[in-house]
Amino acid sequence: MNVVERSGVARGAGPRVHLAALDGLRGVAILGVLLFHTGHLSGGFLGVDLFFALSGYLITDLLLREIAATGAVSLVAFWGRRIRRLLPALVIMLVVVTLLVRLVGPPDLVRTTLSDGPWVQVNLINWHLLAESAGYWDRFGADRVFGHLWSIAVEEQFYLVWPVLVLVVARWGRRVAGRVALVAILVSAVSLILMVTLADPADPTRVYTGTDTRAFSLLLGAAIATRPLRDALARTFATRPLRDALARTFATRPLRDALARTVGERAGGGPASVAVGGRAGGAAGLVVVGMGVAWALVDGVDSAWLFTGGLFLHSLAGALLVGLCVQAPHTVVARALAWQPLRRLGLISYSVYLWHWPILVLLSPERTGLDGWARSLAVYAASIGLATLSKWLVEDPIRFRARWARGRGGLVAFVAVMAGLAVLWLAVPGPASVTIDVTRLG
Repeated sequence: MNVVERSGVARGAGPRVHLAALDGLRGVAILGVLLFHTGHLSGGFLGVDLFFALSGYLITDLLLREIAATGAVSLVAFWGRRIRRLLPALVIMLVVVTLLVRLVGPPDLVRTTLSDGPWVQVNLINWHLLAESAGYWDRFGADRVFGHLWSIAVEEQFYLVWPVLVLVVARWGRRVAGRVALVAILVSAVSLILMVTLADPADPTRVYTGTDTRAFSLLLGAAIATRPLRDALARTFATRPLRDALARTFATRPLRDALARTVGERAGGGPASVAVGGRAGGAAGLVVVGMGVAWALVDGVDSAWLFTGGLFLHSLAGALLVGLCVQAPHTVVARALAWQPLRRLGLISYSVYLWHWPILVLLSPERTGLDGWARSLAVYAASIGLATLSKWLVEDPIRFRARWARGRGGLVAFVAVMAGLAVLWLAVPGPASVTIDVTRLG
């Protein structure tokens, strides 16, 4: 297992370790989104579900560790960490893109940018777009440089509500993880029912971007983070008959080591660990193949079944894949996901997601003369380049080294940034109104 960072909060098994395979999953997710938005992978939008499942898992694991260590959750500290992690890159992108659109964008794009910006700021852009009947699947409608941020809004709303629910559950007494798992599963079921009930085959935008109908994608990942479900996952891939058979068959060290290398487990881990690794590796491989087929064949416009259970199943597969990578981090699948280029892409996936859509809109074929793969490669290069600069010059310094970003200084900075963005939306002039001389009509 490749350890890239440790948390100071412990739970049972010791300090939390950050798995490189999970960074690779982020890389896969953002790669799917990039290919989808540039027209090269019809089901790449499902990468968002993978992001959701992974976020649900990581946040819930962090919350449960804090409860195990302290008996409670510090909501202020949690939200402070989320703000330091997510806000700096978002603010830079909002300011740069807004000013750039005002300088070079057509009037309609300027209008939608200034209209959408405040809703991005308050993390309600998904509901704003729904109120304006901005169809996600209408590829021929007016472009909006902030339209992709609906998913960031869904995650931010989850970060606001879910820790409160977990804290309430924690105050009920013991067996917190079991009750958190139960709440996550029950609310996921309600979310699925809402999606099926509200789905409109003609335009599924409401159920695709609504927080209530997408909550299951995050909550299935949250459920996998709990001890009962992780233990159940371990038992599933290490049944007693299989362990006993492996103990008899692979009693000698050379055979055991050979099998361990085959399934990607550490040699010498024992028959039980080989059993877990082998079966978990096979299951992870099947999940990857199934998700890959879906990404290659599914089309959000014509696949109505997605919104009557298909997205739920895909989110469940994504959550299961996350759990398998954590449960058996030395399987072939987990080690493939830890491939360095994929992992590095995952480490900047948030900023790549922020930048890629505005860049795609602004680098239009009409403006650049590029189309097809040439335009796509230009978008990828610009997105990755700006995301890398954002990470090293803005995100990491504020997240890890800026003392002023914590405590009272952080609160003052947050208020100042929010006020500055509000001024931006008011100060940037909109395009001139179009006037029509009715006397010349007819």
